[in-house]
Amino acid sequence: MSEETVSELDRFDAPWNKKVTLQDVRHESGLRMLRIRIKEGTRFTVMDIDEETAVRWGKAMSGWAAGGGGQGGGQD
Repeated sequence: MSEETVSELDRFDAPWNKKVTLQDVRHESGLRMLRIRIKEGTRFTVMDIDEETAVRWGKAMSGWAAGGGGQGGGQD
């Protein structure tokens, strides 16, 4: 099993008692992922996403927060 180095980027509370943690995960192979951990009570949701997905997701979220409806490209 490969080793990974995890560095916390941010931790914050979200609506409805959720706690969000963002982590930079670097694998021994050089692979870099963004880990999104959402804790809601005793339940955890964990997603590891690549840089391309993080950029697209970030653009969509920024667009939505700015009132633009999340214009992030809309292609699958």
